[in-house]
Amino acid sequence: MSLPRYPEYKDSGVEWLGEVPAHWETWKLRHAFGAIGSGTTPPSDERHWYDEGTIPWITTGELREAVVCETTKSVTPAALQKFSTLKVHPKGALVIAMYGATIGRLGFLGVDAATNQACCVLSVPRSLDVRFVFYWLHGFKQRIIDLYATGGGQPNISQETISSLRIPAPNIPEQTAIATFLDRETGKIDALIAEQETLLRLLAEKRQATISHAVTKGLNPNAPMKDSGVAWLGEVPEHWVLTPLGRISVARCDGPFGSGIKSEHYTDEGALVVRLQNIRAGLFNMGEPVFLDESYFQKELRGHEVKEGDLLVAGLGDDNNLLGRACVAPDGLGVALVKADCFRFRLDTERAIPEFVAWQLSTGAAHDAGAMATGTTRSRIPLSIMSSRKLALPPSEEQAAITAFIARETAKLDALKTESERAIALLKERRTALISAAVTGKIDVRHEAA
Repeated sequence: MSLPRYPEYKDSGVEWLGEVPAHWETWKLRHAFGAIGSGTTPPSDERHWYDEGTIPWITTGELREAVVCETTKSVTPAALQKFSTLKVHPKGALVIAMYGATIGRLGFLGVDAATNQACCVLSVPRSLDVRFVFYWLHGFKQRIIDLYATGGGQPNISQETISSLRIPAPNIPEQTAIATFLDRETGKIDALIAEQETLLRLLAEKRQATISHAVTKGLNPNAPMKDSGVAWLGEVPEHWVLTPLGRISVARCDGPFGSGIKSEHYTDEGALVVRLQNIRAGLFNMGEPVFLDESYFQKELRGHEVKEGDLLVAGLGDDNNLLGRACVAPDGLGVALVKADCFRFRLDTERAIPEFVAWQLSTGAAHDAGAMATGTTRSRIPLSIMSSRKLALPPSEEQAAITAFIARETAKLDALKTESERAIALLKERRTALISAAVTGKIDVRHEAA
């Protein structure tokens, strides 16, 4: 879409914005809205402020650049009377997250609601269209954070800083026209992004299904089958052999517990520490490597070493990381050891190909590894239980063929995933650029809003 520029421009008065159309005026948010406020959090252990509450209470986690009509919690009228900073803000107000991981998130109130102290609420608009301000803040979110946020790991922007932001804008009808244009055009882009996200989900499902079928049913659709006696394996080819993982291992270990490893033992180089985050389903993820002093490792922690080709299994999991997932230690690993809650199995490679076993274990992890575990929020499997994990193994040459098939098919799917992720990134860049150009008058969309 090629759009014209305005006929004449002037300096915006905001250094990082540059020029704006000559007829635009600049407003501080505190002057453009009749009310700018926030809220508070009644003590969470005093349930009477929340139980049977009738007033929606919004936290920053509920801000998703959309209208908020329902909230996880509500507060009681008594809470409003008790806490003077707890206010009810009107439907239609614009809410901005001021703190932490959610900083800069936006939302509109779809109902009258109160908020916690991390929300800044703009209501009673006077000189600025609320949707125009929404797009302005959304388009310059990262710039505002970079310029005005304070704090390190948990940055924050104060209500005073937000109130002092200066926004150049045309008259209300023109602001409304710009917001209407952006509603339509960003809606088109969002629909394209949603299509790509759907494709990513389907690719992930296809990838998992391809791997799962290959390592539990084999590549020959006509092979006679038998019941494995293992729920997640189901029927397997008749000639496959069922065996515990420990039976095909020549050595095994877990990471050192209670070893007295201290911060001074960690160094910039030395023995690589294999951690849970390195173990992905079927893939070793180097990420940010962590090292132990090699002499300390050699002296105190022998017996926990990892070599290229070893099978690595996660003995701890949560909702986002599957318990029992496995991968193979890659070539070029160097001196390495497993950390606590990680298992190393050295397999008898005449009977088991590590890559095949890793894929099969990871497939099983997606089904029932949690049933073998202890713990609640983070489930754990002991090494002894993991060693008893049943596998169904074809002959070695068939394992090799299946492993090669998985490598080929996942490479194709991963290439499509990369293309889709690139498309999403480009669409998001275009969305941000379009918003920024429209709300600063770099393009004239007045005649496009109809």
